[in-house]
Amino acid sequence: MASNGPHLLGIDLGTSAVKVVVVDEQGTVTATGSAEYPVLNPRMGWAEQDPDAWWNATIAAIQQALGWAGGVAAVRAIGLSGQMHGVTFLGEGERPLYPAVIWADQRSEPQARAFTRKVGFERLIAIAGSPVASGFMAATIGWMQEEKASIWWRTRHLLSPKDELRRRLTGAIATDPGDGAATLLFDGRWRNWSPQLLDAAEVPSALMPQVRPSSAPAGELTRQAAEAVGLPPQTLVVTGTADTAASLLGAGIVDSGTLLLSLSTGAQVMTPGDSFAPDASGRTHTFCSALEPGAGAPGWYQMGATLVAGMAMRWLRDEILRLPAAGAYERMTSLAERSPIGARGALFLPYLVGERTPHMDAAARGAFLGLTAQHESGDLVRAVMEGVTLATYDAFAVLRETGAAPERIVMAGGGARSPLWRQMAADIFGLPVFALSTVDQAAMGAALLAGAGAGMFAPGAASQRWAQYGARSDPDPRRHERYQELSEIFREAYEPVVGVSHRL
Repeated sequence: MASNGPHLLGIDLGTSAVKVVVVDEQGTVTATGSAEYPVLNPRMGWAEQDPDAWWNATIAAIQQALGWAGGVAAVRAIGLSGQMHGVTFLGEGERPLYPAVIWADQRSEPQARAFTRKVGFERLIAIAGSPVASGFMAATIGWMQEEKASIWWRTRHLLSPKDELRRRLTGAIATDPGDGAATLLFDGRWRNWSPQLLDAAEVPSALMPQVRPSSAPAGELTRQAAEAVGLPPQTLVVTGTADTAASLLGAGIVDSGTLLLSLSTGAQVMTPGDSFAPDASGRTHTFCSALEPGAGAPGWYQMGATLVAGMAMRWLRDEILRLPAAGAYERMTSLAERSPIGARGALFLPYLVGERTPHMDAAARGAFLGLTAQHESGDLVRAVMEGVTLATYDAFAVLRETGAAPERIVMAGGGARSPLWRQMAADIFGLPVFALSTVDQAAMGAALLAGAGAGMFAPGAASQRWAQYGARSDPDPRRHERYQELSEIFREAYEPVVGVSHRL
């Protein structure tokens, strides 16, 4: 280990890879590891993963990190975070009966609509804090009941992805309020399972795991798991939380004065709050945070999610510009820097796979508008970057309607590495933007919860000490004014363009 004191291990079970960080009690990263696994698409619109692949990748990532760290004795506790909404169906002997159906799955759209009708939209939002969509556990269960009844009747446990991973580490079956809320079978205000929603979904409460605080100890490594990962069997494992809740902790955001803007494959805007106050129109998600409410701790957070961010840049790279992957994004940014604000009249609507906040429309489709023969590749790149950022600004506008009033932005994800994109965000939002330097903030948040569960510190205070920020980008008033005009045009374009796309 790089330092002699106790260390913490954080695991983030993502959609395409598991990431592991080993940190000391000051939050200094001493080692990292990662391993990939595939998303399985057996049919169009389906998205599944093999829980065994999660487990094997986690073993490999932990071993990689421990090999880099050079020792194991100082790892005091393990924390987890993971992708939200998915479900693993376990039968007798806690064996998976079916591949895990993850958040990106689209097969259960009819069941999502039926569940919403049965509960009532307003009642669903008031209880769960979010609309239900295909890929959410509540909808996937409905599909399983209708299409795979023999599997449903053999199901004994329903677990979110990170909870299945923790079961394999400790044998403990549990969840936390963060992942519980993401199922849409949860009462967000009371931070426990909702009898009304379970009844509507026809799910016996015995199938649902016990809810524990995110930093509560869940158990110790079993002997078998300890041998597999290379750690002592007495190593503590805490309950953990959902990846977005962990990301807020890892980014040092524990008050409502800061907005997290994450630009990765998709994008999210998130801000903590000290009350359960969902958007009545269901345009945002109100989920439980990793902190227990009380004594000023924000027990919830509001999140607006857009489905396309880095995905649009990759699509432009591969399908339009046809650039080789090596150095492509640096080249694209250089091209975009030559194009002025507004991309010389080119506007991009980034709805390549539908949209969530604020439109909640799976059938929305993207478009370039205003193209002429004079537009160059740099204009297209800038239009894509601006369109993605304007879409996140639309999501932010909904958060403001629900009372959010941040004074600054912390920007994370791949987009945060681009000075141009950071400045663009500052100019569009009209707020200073700080680049997050912390690596793998969800895994860092998981490590924070491990330390809290081990009694080493309070997670909120440690979160602000651990987070590291890089460059600051301040908004330019003139550019902000110009982007306000573009934002109005962007919003006006949605209905006519998407109306046409619905007919295609």
